[in-house]
Amino acid sequence: MTDDTPDLAALPRRRLIEQLVADGRLRDTDVRRAGGTVPREVFLGPAVYRASVPPGVTVWTPVRRDGTATEEWLRLAYEDTTWVTQLDGILAEHATGPVTGGTPTSSSTLPGLVLWMIEQAGVRRGHQVLIIGAGTGYSTACVCEIAGAANTTAIETDPNAAVRARRALAEAGHFPTLVTGDGLHGHAERAPYDVVVAFCSMRYVPYGLLRQVKPGGTLLVTLAGWGSGHGLTLLKVDASGGAEGRFLPGYTSFMTARPHDRPPHGPVELLPGEERPSRIDPSLLDDWTGRFVAQLAAPSAERLGLGDRQILLDVATGSQAWTRTDSSGAWTVVQRGPLRLWDAVEDAVDSWEEHGSPDLSAFQVSITPGAQRVRLGGPGGPGWDLPV
Repeated sequence: MTDDTPDLAALPRRRLIEQLVADGRLRDTDVRRAGGTVPREVFLGPAVYRASVPPGVTVWTPVRRDGTATEEWLRLAYEDTTWVTQLDGILAEHATGPVTGGTPTSSSTLPGLVLWMIEQAGVRRGHQVLIIGAGTGYSTACVCEIAGAANTTAIETDPNAAVRARRALAEAGHFPTLVTGDGLHGHAERAPYDVVVAFCSMRYVPYGLLRQVKPGGTLLVTLAGWGSGHGLTLLKVDASGGAEGRFLPGYTSFMTARPHDRPPHGPVELLPGEERPSRIDPSLLDDWTGRFVAQLAAPSAERLGLGDRQILLDVATGSQAWTRTDSSGAWTVVQRGPLRLWDAVEDAVDSWEEHGSPDLSAFQVSITPGAQRVRLGGPGGPGWDLPV
């Protein structure tokens, strides 16, 4: 990059923030200022992966900063899109060529979402803030601009990504506390925090992490699971060590924190079992909220398949449930093993539909030292325990 890059970056950066404001996604002046100041082009690092357009197996092609015209690199940086920076632990700058398949393990989340989350979490000047999942360091830099670097702590689980983020933060003039470790444990040495923001998803909120938040403080985290359901949750911590919160509207997903990821397994063989008609349309699990409800009902099951062909697999018990459609369009479910996975899913989906099939913003979360529970509607509504 040339010395005139900051001047060239000013216009696309300003246009991005103006568009986010016009769309009603940003209102807080400090957050808008941070977005208009932090040079995202620095945090994309030496390279990113560009994904091929479906259909077929995704091919990830490295796009290198030193081989890309400045104007093009800035165009990439200020698109409101997510850029993958690491596949299966390999940073884009270390890739020797295009990669077929592969699983993203680190990325630069779209800036509109990063800034919106910081605003929703209520980050203010002087707050003690913990960022879980520093990634490229962009979100950490934005928080530094608002709360101050001395008040900002960030955790990154991947050592190589942490080195990359620390280098980018220094280039942008920010020197927060950045540690390499398991973000699920928080960072007790700098606690208590006014705000914790997680840029990864979790199956539940570790109680030790919750205890690092001040009473009255907030924790913003995406609750997710092995059923591919995601819901962004804003929690307020109380003086008793618990928390209450709600799901925010919209569609937000993040990579799962590595200790909470699904268990590995080999090829799946669908085995015969008990057959019966399904009470629900299997394709309801393709709906954003429908799959989250199904995940609440069968939290130990990995969801595979699509449409009429849904597959639920519980690795620990060997339980399976899978659906098919006959020539008349009727749905059949086959279940095998000690857990009747589809029975639980049907009951949960029935309850959701009886309440009008609302989106996730109608759900609440309650955390106590003994349990974590998601409920639909008021205190008397149906509820499900998270797999703590």
